[in-house]
Amino acid sequence: ACFMKGNLKRPDFRELMNPLLRTTAGILFFSWFFYRSVFAVILFIFPGILYFRKCVREQREKKRWELTVQFKECLLAVANSLRTGYAVENAFLESREDIRLLFGERSAMYGELELIRRGMIVNITLEELIGDLAERSGCEEIQQFSTILSVAKRGGGNVSQIIRNTAELISDKVETTQEMMTLLQGRRLEQRVMEVMPFAISFYIGVTYPGYFASLYHNITGYIIMTACLAIYLCAYIVGEKIMERIGESL
Repeated sequence: ACFMKGNLKRPDFRELMNPLLRTTAGILFFSWFFYRSVFAVILFIFPGILYFRKCVREQREKKRWELTVQFKECLLAVANSLRTGYAVENAFLESREDIRLLFGERSAMYGELELIRRGMIVNITLEELIGDLAERSGCEEIQQFSTILSVAKRGGGNVSQIIRNTAELISDKVETTQEMMTLLQGRRLEQRVMEVMPFAISFYIGVTYPGYFASLYHNITGYIIMTACLAIYLCAYIVGEKIMERIGESL
């Protein structure tokens, strides 16, 4: 399609800035906290790269999920329009106003609906446009709808009824996942608190008793102790993240 917007699965430059800043801040903080040395930055370059990739992946998943939720609302608006007698193509065009009111003109789904409108102007079929969106977004729900839409259009029958039923099924599935993700976010918040707690306690002791940790820096014994603490912390962090990822994948 000539109005293809680009691969939604790949972050653009602006979306990479936040992970880059977080990674840089993390490297500098860990270098200072564990070694009080600028040269320690070198030690954290490889872990920093892994963390950067993790942040990019999480941001991509967040973007994909936001589009999925917006697509769900789009389908509900389309289903309502179909009930009032609109054709499928016109129902998608009418859904733009609902998406604009719910998420704004800068939302991903509104932009995609605008691309669909432009595509229809040059006689690109709705199936091709939705299929293009499904391929670029990587959203499972959009891919499912695209497949059903293509089959319904080719097979004939009551296309409006098929799409309404599909919209309701996808909507129920997304809403269920939303509820489960809300619970998961609570667990993730607890995990973040636990990750920050050791540093908060250390800062409190350091402020209350200046020089308390001075013996841990700039000497061999201190480097060994802090490296061991760092290794324990990283292992605990990795295990915690793996557990949350497994829970997230099961949703």
